[in-house]
Amino acid sequence: MTDGLLFDAFIFLTAAVVSVPIARRLGMGSVLGYLIAGIIIGPYLLNVVGKTDDVMHVAEFGVVLMLFLIGLELKPALLWQLKGPVLGLGGSQVLLTTVAIAIISLLFELRWQQAVTTGMILALSSTAIVLQSLTERRQLKTESGQASFAVLLFQDIAVIPMLAIIPLLAARGSVPDTAPTLGGWQDGLLIAAVICGIILGGHYLMRPVFRFIAQSGMREIFVAAALLLVILIALAMQSVGLSPALGTFLAGVVLAESEYRHELEANIEPFKGLLLGLFFISVGAGINFTLLAHEPGVVLGLLALLILIKCLVLQGLGGVSRMNPSHRWTFALALAQGSEFAFVLLTLAYQSQLLSAHLVSLLTLVVALSMALTPVLLILNQRFVQRRYEDQEEEREADKIDEHDNPVIIVGFGRFGQVVGRLLHAHGIGTTVLDNDAGHIDVLRKFGYKVFYGDADRLDLLYAAGAHKAKLLVVAVGNPAKSLAVCELAQKHFPQLKLLVRAIDRPHAHQLLQQGVDMVYRETVGSAVDLGVNALKELGVRANQAWRTGQTFKQHDEKLLREQTAFIDDESMYITKSVQYRHILAEMLQANQEDRRSEIMSAWENTPTQEDEPETQIQRPFFASKNHDTPNRGEK
Repeated sequence: MTDGLLFDAFIFLTAAVVSVPIARRLGMGSVLGYLIAGIIIGPYLLNVVGKTDDVMHVAEFGVVLMLFLIGLELKPALLWQLKGPVLGLGGSQVLLTTVAIAIISLLFELRWQQAVTTGMILALSSTAIVLQSLTERRQLKTESGQASFAVLLFQDIAVIPMLAIIPLLAARGSVPDTAPTLGGWQDGLLIAAVICGIILGGHYLMRPVFRFIAQSGMREIFVAAALLLVILIALAMQSVGLSPALGTFLAGVVLAESEYRHELEANIEPFKGLLLGLFFISVGAGINFTLLAHEPGVVLGLLALLILIKCLVLQGLGGVSRMNPSHRWTFALALAQGSEFAFVLLTLAYQSQLLSAHLVSLLTLVVALSMALTPVLLILNQRFVQRRYEDQEEEREADKIDEHDNPVIIVGFGRFGQVVGRLLHAHGIGTTVLDNDAGHIDVLRKFGYKVFYGDADRLDLLYAAGAHKAKLLVVAVGNPAKSLAVCELAQKHFPQLKLLVRAIDRPHAHQLLQQGVDMVYRETVGSAVDLGVNALKELGVRANQAWRTGQTFKQHDEKLLREQTAFIDDESMYITKSVQYRHILAEMLQANQEDRRSEIMSAWENTPTQEDEPETQIQRPFFASKNHDTPNRGEK
């Protein structure tokens, strides 16, 4: 048995290590890579693993850990702020989807209890797959990502009443061992006691416990305590028939204000990622291709119907909430699948003798296929649907520009261009601002900015903006190709314009310099140097010395940038220049520090003593004291 467990672990890890990097390289994302790996090693292809049910029980713990980490990120105050989207979007989605699926289920001659149960179960979406996919695509903080998170949060909470409603809908049948068996009001009291215990224990008990463990200085014990906490809460929630993931999420929210929040995140994150991957592999391995082969029309029809219903409901809710059309598609396609909680609820419905074994197998297969299809839908959305909206924005007719005499034209008015514009406006300098993001322009106009829509790589638009009379052209767009195109156009047709250009990174800066643009400003260098200067001051370096160090670094890095441009195609020389300049900079800064130290020491030694001039008092610099380790800053 031990050998079998080790072999299964070897197979699962090998499948993950091989398939996920390949999937990421092909642009499919890690979730789809895990699912494909599960299908390959599953019983219907290579058949090299044992029972996937046993693995699934372990892998579901990854979902529990994920919800705990999400809770740690949500402070109670922030959670309260999200109550509108959670109740509005989330509640409406669950209710409308349940009703729609229930009505269609009645057409398939299911009893109304079975129809409502099916609707509730299929209304849920996969928290694990959606959050992982949106995070990988950096869309979790977007409008569609935040709306998806609100819906998923409500769905996780909705699992609680669903676990209570399904047994009530059953005519007569056995109740699962994990459900509370006291009956009536005692069940409600027991559930309330467990939830209150999690909240109060997390708030008052866990802090001193973690403080005591942290004082031991043993990191592995802290890791063990963090995992023990999650497992304890999961067992407590299971004992009363509730979702373990919801319980750990609640505990995470309670501990979000704790001083040990970051330590808990750092310790649990590796386990969460590995177990989530195992969960996705288990879902892929558990897809019943035998049933799919026997009833392909029924399975694929139900799959298409599920995705269609959920997309229509989510699109409608996105429209009501005035979501951007492109974000509505992402919102709808991201949540169009079934949920990992559906496996639990379908098992409960079968044990309660509410749904037949064949119907449970059919719905389980549909949910698994919908989960596997989600990454594909998001890829299609990114490559085709979102591109169509980008093309529509590009085809929009440019605004008529009624300002032609401003000395400065700013192309791109995002986070970089706005700072430049605000500084110039504060000095009373007129600017003509161009941007090609229609949605962004609408937001800017609400704040009183006058911004014209249009692509600045069009000659007629630059003429309309007064480029033939202006003095400066500030190119602050974030797209390197667009930036280079605008600069090339301006250099060719408006040679009197002085170009000041934002570079998003070092390669972009090299391209601009090669094109003959002299005034190039890398967007992160200034703020990074400012941070470094402040770090030096916090470490005891005098303010003027830290400032000089920052200026010296800027000058040398700028010189290095321009020298490296000549070797952009010679990697060996490019690296050599970088290493040389790093050593030169370090030696020069240390030499400057020694020279400054010598000057102060010389001035101190030539200062008359108190006996010669009693009125003169000078503080000895700390590095001139006899004991450098314990400087006598009070000596005079």
